Amino acid sequence: MEEDTRATGAEDPADATDPEAGADLEAAADLEAEAGATGTGDGENAEDAADGEYLPGEDGEDAPGEDRVREIPMPEPVSAALTDALNQLRTAVKDLHFGLDVPGSEEARKAQAAVLAQLDDYVIPRVHLSTAPALIVVAGSTGAGKSTIVNSLAGRRVTATGVRRPTTGTPVLAVHPGDLEWYARGDLLGGLERLDEPPAEAAPGGVVLVPSPSMPAGVALLDTPDIDSVVEEHHEIAHRMLDAADLWVFVTTASRYADAPSWGLLRRAKERRARLVIVLSRVPARSRDVIMKHFGRMLKEYGLGDVERFVINETSVQEGRLPEIEIAELRMWLTGLSVDDERREEAVRTTLNGVLNSFRTRLPALARHLETQVALRADLRSDVDAAYMGALTDIDEATRDGSLLRGEVLARWQDFAGSGDLMRTLQLRRGAKGQHQGPERVRGLKAAIRAGLESLVTSAVERAAEEVVTRWRQRAGAGDRLAATPGLGRPPEDIARRTVRTVAAWQEHVTELIRTEGVTKRSVAKLVSFDVESLSLIFMIGLLGYGATDPQTATGAAALPQRLLRGLLGAESLRSISAKARSDLRARIGLLFDEETLRYVDALDSAGIPDEAAATRLYQATYNLEVAR
Repeated sequence: MEEDTRATGAEDPADATDPEAGADLEAAADLEAEAGATGTGDGENAEDAADGEYLPGEDGEDAPGEDRVREIPMPEPVSAALTDALNQLRTAVKDLHFGLDVPGSEEARKAQAAVLAQLDDYVIPRVHLSTAPALIVVAGSTGAGKSTIVNSLAGRRVTATGVRRPTTGTPVLAVHPGDLEWYARGDLLGGLERLDEPPAEAAPGGVVLVPSPSMPAGVALLDTPDIDSVVEEHHEIAHRMLDAADLWVFVTTASRYADAPSWGLLRRAKERRARLVIVLSRVPARSRDVIMKHFGRMLKEYGLGDVERFVINETSVQEGRLPEIEIAELRMWLTGLSVDDERREEAVRTTLNGVLNSFRTRLPALARHLETQVALRADLRSDVDAAYMGALTDIDEATRDGSLLRGEVLARWQDFAGSGDLMRTLQLRRGAKGQHQGPERVRGLKAAIRAGLESLVTSAVERAAEEVVTRWRQRAGAGDRLAATPGLGRPPEDIARRTVRTVAAWQEHVTELIRTEGVTKRSVAKLVSFDVESLSLIFMIGLLGYGATDPQTATGAAALPQRLLRGLLGAESLRSISAKARSDLRARIGLLFDEETLRYVDALDSAGIPDEAAATRLYQATYNLEVAR
């Protein structure tokens, strides 16, 4: 008893059809309705539909694991330049990283994977093994009868058929026993594991090798998952197999030929300039002429009017195979490729050149997206630099305008300057009061200046960290994801310790400057009588802008630091020491900030963004390939 396993066509194929496919798809709906109401469909019998299993060694043939190695002729000499160019290109493509989630990133990653797979599975091995059998991929939509056609041409049930969809989860390669070694050794389709029989679960990284004496030598048929399978993984497998093929046999049905997935695959073949053959199956006899005329018109409008076509009438299927009369023309075409070396090699060259030509647009597209990633990384890094440069500028202003000299610092200075200890501590006296009260106020003033600077720097670091995160969050996609990295919005715990060390080192440096560079001929006699540490504190008070914000205090007692320093050091020496001290403070804080920015650089590096030269290397590899061809 036969079962009707014909897939139901789209209710309104015009809605699902590629816009370029033609304007008269309204007629297709009527034709599909007629096709759907006529005949028996796929017609796999109930027994095959029930078991639907591949049986190793069926029909008395040996399993593929047995020795059937033939003497493989040496391939034709391959251009060393072309080989080097392809290897260079593969390295350049493999080294690409699209770590930032920007528009188009996922598509770029998939395109990169597709190029790599095509280089590994097809281009590089095909260049080396130019005499290997032609790989013919049988592809199409769900229920088109691909597996049935492969079984029929192979002369045995090499791949599962039945009413269950999808029936093909792992690609199955039917090949003449004498050609088996070409594929068993793993050069062609090199990225796939070789299997002797289909696994219980679909294996996206494997291919089943099935030898069949009925297969013509010099060609191999690859049954693939459906291009429109409900299983997303099957789409990827099918497209990968198409990218590894020398010829494409596209199978569709009288009720599905206007569907969008079908025309999507035809568009892909056209873009890649792959050698293409179309099989229209399950065609009802009474509407055959109308359907073929309409389908032919659609193909012509799409620029595929010259593609070779075969028709399989709606008929019954026995033991997973079609009646021989239905596949006779297709078998003659396959046999013709087998016996005509020149024709077969020309088909292989055409497809290979089409793939290489496609790299002219596919690779620059990858490079442009890479440049987008690199540019975004530069923008993100600029956000970091801008935030910390702004913080450094704020510190510069705060250490010039006197705003730092408030609170504790101001109180300590006024206590020191107004108590009479200023001159006592400057002069190296041995009196008891100079030894006790003076040094105590000196230490207090020094500690207050240090604490003020530490607070200023710490606050600036905190603001810079917050600003970086704010800026990154404004960059949708990549920036906001990176901004969510734990800890980036605040300084690390050791920032206080490192700030204390930085400020203390600067104070010691200022003291050393006063000691080594503050002596002038005019003041040498005076300086030898004054305490260097006390003088350096007075210098810091003047350097930090004491009185700068209050014009009234800039004269009189408040101007004491500047008058005293000019009198002791001389105006020229004071300017020189001031410039060096301020430059050193900026450099030390800048170094502290540089250490802080490394956290953000690490976050960018962890995103997997390549350097600026990656796109250049890809462009160069593409150019070298063109030269080598």
